[in-house]
Amino acid sequence: MIAALLLLLPLIAMQFTGEMAWDEIDFIVMGAMLFGACGAFELAARMTGNIAYRAAVGVAVVATFLLIWMNLAVGIIGSEDNPANLMYGGVLGVGIVGALIVRFQPDGMARALAGTALAQALAGAIAVILGLGSTGANWPGAILFLTGFFAALWLISAWLFRKAAREIDEPTS
Repeated sequence: MIAALLLLLPLIAMQFTGEMAWDEIDFIVMGAMLFGACGAFELAARMTGNIAYRAAVGVAVVATFLLIWMNLAVGIIGSEDNPANLMYGGVLGVGIVGALIVRFQPDGMARALAGTALAQALAGAIAVILGLGSTGANWPGAILFLTGFFAALWLISAWLFRKAAREIDEPTS
């Protein structure tokens, strides 16, 4: 329901401004992204009642959604057409492969998300060191800021997973 309402926002905005010009493909891609993000969170919420685990998944899903959306819309390194932005697919790959290896167990997820934060930092460092996207108006500030922002989100998620693991390991009285 929330995904459908969010998808209506650009449609409404298009009625009031010419700056918002989405076509069918834009709506399909955003719909698929919203469906995937909401579905992933719903699945995690059904798997456990642990609040920290749910929050960790929520932060990771939001970070994933924003990273994909920004890369598709405007790109982080230069424009959305810059192939250097594909490094962020590798960042997400680290998180996904890590989650599968640890079977979504909270302690392992904490390590997987810490690895994702490291991959995010490496992608940003590579971009700055190699001067990728240096023709952009906000280079390197935008890359550095967004690298820090996303690394922080991955680390917050890792911390929440670690908290969930401790809560699960504690005996209940």
